[in-house]
Amino acid sequence: MALREFGMGPGEGLITDMRAVRKDYFLDHDHSAYVDQWDWERTIASTDRNLEFLKGTVRKIWKVITGAQQRVQKLFPALKDPRYPDLPKEIEFMHAEDLLDRYPDLPRKQRETAVLQEHPALFIIGIGWTLQDGFPHEMRAADYDDWSTEVTTADGRTLHGLNGDILVWNPVTRRRHELMSGGIRVDAESLRRQLELSGQLDFLKLPYHRSIISGEAPLSIGGGIGQSRTQMLLLRKAHIGEVSVTVWPRILKEISARKNIHVLE
Repeated sequence: MALREFGMGPGEGLITDMRAVRKDYFLDHDHSAYVDQWDWERTIASTDRNLEFLKGTVRKIWKVITGAQQRVQKLFPALKDPRYPDLPKEIEFMHAEDLLDRYPDLPRKQRETAVLQEHPALFIIGIGWTLQDGFPHEMRAADYDDWSTEVTTADGRTLHGLNGDILVWNPVTRRRHELMSGGIRVDAESLRRQLELSGQLDFLKLPYHRSIISGEAPLSIGGGIGQSRTQMLLLRKAHIGEVSVTVWPRILKEISARKNIHVLE
């Protein structure tokens, strides 16, 4: 809606320094009740709604992230530590269906954990579409990312989805580490299809949804990049509380301190 309000044409976009509170959110080493993201959105042309454009955009973001790593290590050489390998120069791509085929007996997060130990920087495509096991890799809103459009893979298969997540292997925590979620947004056709699949066609009466159906809202691509998540990764931190101030249970602070992890007050 902001792209429309500001009259931004294809190739133009915006970025928001977003701050939010999720008071009922679960807390762990990389989840906090305080959320900070770089939320970005860019107007695209109808011809850009394809897998190659999505991949090209992800590669540009990845280039910035790896460039930031080089920059911060130049400023603080102690961060260059042989125990913790640098991020790979190139990011790889895998469809959620291929990930299921590879690890059919593992639940979603364990699939991601397993694959990231072989491919430490990965963009998983097609999150939201129902896979062969009858479940989506993860739920996604029906009126935001396009997870239902058919795409043709390099080997000629037909799969679904123009969205995904950037995931990396964090050598400090030895866990999966999500940096960005996003992708090409719904157009009129995919919005109607996804609302029908999710039983939410009544949403088409709402102003936001009507603007997409009517073509008033521009086509776009966008996502949210976790600020503290990125800082935590680049600064070799074991807990998000080391780079972000929020409210933590006392017991968490005590346990962390015994491990020489000091969350910010």
